[in-house]
This record gives sequence, structure tokens and C-alpha cells, in this order.
Amino acid sequence: MNKVLTSFFLSFLLLIFTFSSCNTSSPGENTKDSTQVAATNSFGAFNSQVEWGAHLVKVAGCNDCHTPKKMGPNGPEDDMSLMLSGHPAQQPPPAFDVKEAAKKGLILTQSFTAWMGPWGITYAANITSDSTGIGMWTEAQFIKALKEKKWMGLDNTRPLMPPMSMMPATQMSDDELKAIFAYLKTTPPIKNVQPTAMLLPPPAKQ
Repeated sequence: MNKVLTSFFLSFLLLIFTFSSCNTSSPGENTKDSTQVAATNSFGAFNSQVEWGAHLVKVAGCNDCHTPKKMGPNGPEDDMSLMLSGHPAQQPPPAFDVKEAAKKGLILTQSFTAWMGPWGITYAANITSDSTGIGMWTEAQFIKALKEKKWMGLDNTRPLMPPMSMMPATQMSDDELKAIFAYLKTTPPIKNVQPTAMLLPPPAKQ
């Protein structure tokens, strides 16, 4: 009887050991899996792609040009009621003097949304979620616009003009640009159509 109990007990221990071995992974495997999950869900250490995009828009200075300014107690400040809506459509175009622009190199209006230089006049675009902004854009279109510096991210369109052409957006990763686009799609829609850029013909070759 004792032999039977001993054999049963040893068999039971062997079964437990075998089951535990099958369900135990090495420390390296656990670390690898955890790292992959963290990398997938990190969003630049933010909780979501949209939060990451909001942070990138802030630190990249998108409001500097795309949000009209109003006069505050310490000078011009962002008018957040018009956040990212670009150059106000109702604002008359600035007076443009070719010689003055060529001499100074760069002139901007008090709203900081119209830029003048030897190339002509360009206006900060509406990048809110409205249909007059980027509401109808695709993600691929947005990435193309910033990576290839093409107006509206379309083929056979003019290149982006200063100051946007000067921005280091080409150095951003696709994931960063996707996060920015995801955030912009959540912004309050503001209907605002910018004037058409006035581009001067290139100077004639001497």
C-alpha cells in the first residue's frame, strides 16, 4: 500500500513540474514582449496619438504662424478663439512694395499670418478640421505636403512658400506627422478661406 501511495505521490509531483516548465518563459522573452508593447503604445510617452500630436503642434510652433495674433498687455499674443485658422479672410491684403520687400528680405503683418518677400505674398493656411481647412485632407496628403513641401500635398501644385518652406518638417518622422494630423482633425472647425498667394515671377537672368 505504501509503495502505491509513494508512486502516486511521485507521479503527481512530476506532473506539476512538467506543467510549470511548459508555462514558464525566460526573463529575456518577458522583457522583449513588454518592450514591444510599450513601444507600440508609447505615442511619444503620451496616452494617445492625439495627445502626442497636440504636444508636437505646441512645441513645433504651429500657432506662431497659423493662429492670428491680438494685442495683449505685453504685446501680440495668440488669439485662441481663432486657433490654427490661418490668415483672416476679412483682413485686407497688405500693401506690397517689391523694392521694399527685396531690400528687407522678409516682412510680416501684425497678425503674423501674412508674409512678404522677394517671392511675393503668402498667407498662413487654415489647418483646423473645417472643410476650408484640412477637414477633407487625407493623412497621405498631409504627409506629402510637409515632406515634399507641396501646396495641399498634391502633385503638380506650387511649392510651399516661406515661412513654411523654411520649417524643418521634413525632419519629422511619419509617425510624428500622423500624430499631428490626428490632432488637427480634432480641432474646432473654423470656416476661413485664405486669399490666393501672390507669387512674383522669378527674376530674369542677366
